[in-house]
Amino acid sequence: MWLGVSIALVGALGYAGGAAIQQYEAAHGGATFKLVRRRRWWIGGAIGFLGAALHALALSFAPLVLIQPVSVTTLVFAVPLAAVLHGRRPHRAEVLGSAAVSVGLLGIMLLIPQSHTRPELSTPGALSFLACVGAVVAVCELSARRARGTAKALLTSIGAGAVTASVSTFVRVVGGTFDGNLSHLFHWFTLAIPALLVCAIVLLQRSYAVGHFSVAYAGVQVVDPVTSVLAGVILLGEPLPADPRSIVPALASAAVLIAGTITLGRLRPDIASSPSPAEAVPVRTRAAAR
Repeated sequence: MWLGVSIALVGALGYAGGAAIQQYEAAHGGATFKLVRRRRWWIGGAIGFLGAALHALALSFAPLVLIQPVSVTTLVFAVPLAAVLHGRRPHRAEVLGSAAVSVGLLGIMLLIPQSHTRPELSTPGALSFLACVGAVVAVCELSARRARGTAKALLTSIGAGAVTASVSTFVRVVGGTFDGNLSHLFHWFTLAIPALLVCAIVLLQRSYAVGHFSVAYAGVQVVDPVTSVLAGVILLGEPLPADPRSIVPALASAAVLIAGTITLGRLRPDIASSPSPAEAVPVRTRAAAR
């Protein structure tokens, strides 16, 4: 169990670093195919992929309800790192908001009891789950078209988080039933993982391009584990807390999480602090004329 947690922590740190690098590129270059021409975007992607691979490996050693909360704590590292990449110091509200989101969600996740249930998922259940995720993404994308700023970043991150959670769920099922038997990998669940991963990457870049990295990353980090836990409970038979005494701590954790999200939502986007090439040219021209 602790081996899985340790692997997940290292993977989450890598994922956070890769996300910060890719957000910097997406915020300046836009979420278009031009990103593939940026070497630093690929470096961020490689670091993030390594983190995701370690996360997938961790899911083979421990259940979703234990591994998913580990990734939440890296929000306090990803947000300051993104600020440094944009050439500024992290705002106090940024650090406090990130910490509040992490503590609140971690508190909720820790209330969920551990389970060693073998993850088994039927094809009808998997298709129903994917249909629900697709519906969430569609609603978020349609709503995001009319939104601006923080709202747009949050809506796109919700869709990205839902798809990321589906990746984690399928990885948990495939890894948890592997048992060293290669024949267990020859299933459409295995093929669904890379397809869903590509969709998650595209949605993440769209969210990052808005410029509100703290909101986008926090949104993904909240939606991903919550959706994964719900999938674990509803589809995989993993338990939820049944002790009435856990209600008060859960409500307190939720309040801290909401307060942190509101704090992050009030911050200005990083993209606004960096002049675009079109804005920078006249400045240099005027300087040369002098």
